[in-house]
Amino acid sequence: MFGFSQRSISTILFWVTRKKWLILSFFISISFFYVPTPSGLSPEGHRTLIIVLVTLTLIISESIPLPAVAILILIMQVILGIDTADGVASSFMSDTVFFIMGSLMLAVAIVYQGLDKRLALGVINLTGNRTWRIVLGFVGISAFLSSFIGEHTVAAMMLPVALSLIRNSGLDTNKPSKLSSLLLFSIAYGCAIGSIGTPSGGGRNVIMIGYLSEFGLADISYLEWMKFSYPMLLLQVPLATFILWHTFTPPQKIMDSAVRKLKVKVTKKGDFTANQITAIVIFFIVFLGWIFLSPSFGLGIIALSGVFLYLSFGLIEWQEINKNTNWGVILLFGAAISLGTQIKETEAGLWLANLALKYMGFIFNDQNIIIGFVSVVLTSILTNLLSSAATVAILGPIVLDMGGTPIITGIMTSIASAFSYLTIIASPTCMIIHSTGLISSTDYFKAGWKLYLFSIMMLYLVSRFYWPILL
Repeated sequence: MFGFSQRSISTILFWVTRKKWLILSFFISISFFYVPTPSGLSPEGHRTLIIVLVTLTLIISESIPLPAVAILILIMQVILGIDTADGVASSFMSDTVFFIMGSLMLAVAIVYQGLDKRLALGVINLTGNRTWRIVLGFVGISAFLSSFIGEHTVAAMMLPVALSLIRNSGLDTNKPSKLSSLLLFSIAYGCAIGSIGTPSGGGRNVIMIGYLSEFGLADISYLEWMKFSYPMLLLQVPLATFILWHTFTPPQKIMDSAVRKLKVKVTKKGDFTANQITAIVIFFIVFLGWIFLSPSFGLGIIALSGVFLYLSFGLIEWQEINKNTNWGVILLFGAAISLGTQIKETEAGLWLANLALKYMGFIFNDQNIIIGFVSVVLTSILTNLLSSAATVAILGPIVLDMGGTPIITGIMTSIASAFSYLTIIASPTCMIIHSTGLISSTDYFKAGWKLYLFSIMMLYLVSRFYWPILL
């Protein structure tokens, strides 16, 4: 009996140690619930900020899976009396969530048709065999593709190409080298840079577009977003290439042998099949729909229409979509949008914005500097600790309540959340390249801090001198 009791106690203590942050978050929520509501903040706003605090604690500590955090966000909104169950469900499911779900499904269909292998041959044909040109090609192609089909999907598509080049160069893929760091970071940073390019590049972009629309501040179409963001993307590609090359300059300046071997392997795949051509045509139609029809039908409905066509033409089976679609990401985005809506509706965001303006006013006299600091610096710091979508979902309503030009402030915040260069957990692409075992945690900071600082300066210049011309 005593032995059983010992095991039970050990099990409980082990669980408590593993889940200490989860337990702490519940103590925080209970404690702050009984704290008197601050002046100027509604009771509903007070409870909404409790959810924000709990969410941040759980995301940073990674004590429970992110989908579980998403579910908790929805549960707490009802339990704390912020909204009804139907109200929470309404704020959870929107065209934004449809768009994220449809984009992930489209990416699964593209990979299923083997178009990622065709991409490998295209990259090599474009870049040639000089290493610096291959790096530029990796950054540029990753940026271009991730602006349309999601950065984690592009990273997964490009990773085998990089590893094949490293392997064909005669290097051990189990040992880190400057060449491996150079090629792998060119993918990760290229994907991060490209994710700002269009609304379909990242959930953060759609979340911000949704906030601007729902709050009655602006309606931004797919093409209008590109006008604001793509010049920034095009400037960052050569910048990232330059920084990476001078940070991880490899001894292999020419990779003729490696490129030749890879070309032979990919060419053996044969010509495009009819299904692959059909898949490309459908995706192109969806892309045109996003540009020209999104104001009328919404980005999400157009994305789902593409999924319908892929299924109807037999280009992919539903079982494949169901198995390979990350439903947890969809759940997280929906919950984040729902929480962001409550931050706005309860005026908790406005209260925090006024509080920030009040205290930062002691440091800065110019309100534009304060807005820029919160929307760019604070956002870019948090995105290296949280997911970019969670960062924008939480800070979005706050920065939009701080004044200034909503479109500029909103897009600045969304773009700054893509500056995920400093940590392993900063983005899915950073985690993907780290999973190879060829990248250490210190490598991220070697090149990351340079690109981080230059990106902030570049964003400031673009937002100050180029964006006002578009308004």
